[in-house]
Amino acid sequence: MEFNDWAILEKRVIGWIREAADHLRGSLSNPLEISEKSAHNDLVTNMDRSIEQFLVGKIKDTYPEHKIISEEGYGDGSSDTNGILWLLDPIDGTLNFVMQKRFFAISIGVYENGRGRAAFIYDVMGDEFFHCLSGQGAYQNDIKLSPLTEIKIEDALIDMSTTWLKPNRRIDQDIMTEIVRKSSGTRAYGAASLELAYVAAGLLDAYFTMRLSPWDYGAGLILLNEVGGLYSRADGEQINILSRTSILAARPGLHEYMIQHIKEQVAEGKFLTEPQ
Repeated sequence: MEFNDWAILEKRVIGWIREAADHLRGSLSNPLEISEKSAHNDLVTNMDRSIEQFLVGKIKDTYPEHKIISEEGYGDGSSDTNGILWLLDPIDGTLNFVMQKRFFAISIGVYENGRGRAAFIYDVMGDEFFHCLSGQGAYQNDIKLSPLTEIKIEDALIDMSTTWLKPNRRIDQDIMTEIVRKSSGTRAYGAASLELAYVAAGLLDAYFTMRLSPWDYGAGLILLNEVGGLYSRADGEQINILSRTSILAARPGLHEYMIQHIKEQVAEGKFLTEPQ
């Protein structure tokens, strides 16, 4: 696709997302149909399915040759990154949507032959739109985001769930305790796309998790590229955008510091296990 094609795509997708968000806000006064997926706190609602069907329909009608990977399965699925691939989460933060009625997002990342080309993350209730076209800068609504600068761990605000600081099967609970102890503080918001967008916007300095799917992080990684943010798996290896994976995203300098700490802890015998 040429640049003008991407500019048209950006305008279209922003319109689709805003229309979907109107449906979501309107649904909050109606009873939800809620069911569990993998666990009692891994929920799906009728609105997850409805919004995904709406967005997938728009994409397929307009770009029938493109592929889609989406959380609720209405996309195509894909075993490779050839061509143009959309990574779509209709409601990132479904637990927040159900329980708090806020802090959930619509997230879409668009890749061309494995390279991030366009990102859209919309905080539905906060009316904050993080978006970019590759090479054109990243934006929070209409404000262009500044390049990320280095920061020391002592001054860093880190986003990390307490899941990874208590017994679990992905990472030794003691690996991240020194990071937390040295940092200025920690936060956890429960919507990965927004948390990655916050790192890109400089509102957080790092985001860490041991388990995300492509639709969770696809758009956020593209935003980070635009502002000089760094990201990798927790062990420092490159992320395969088709995989369930750990994610460590951070400002320059801080990312290297955290990866080095994790590697040293693993070398001392602590465990780190990637999702399968």
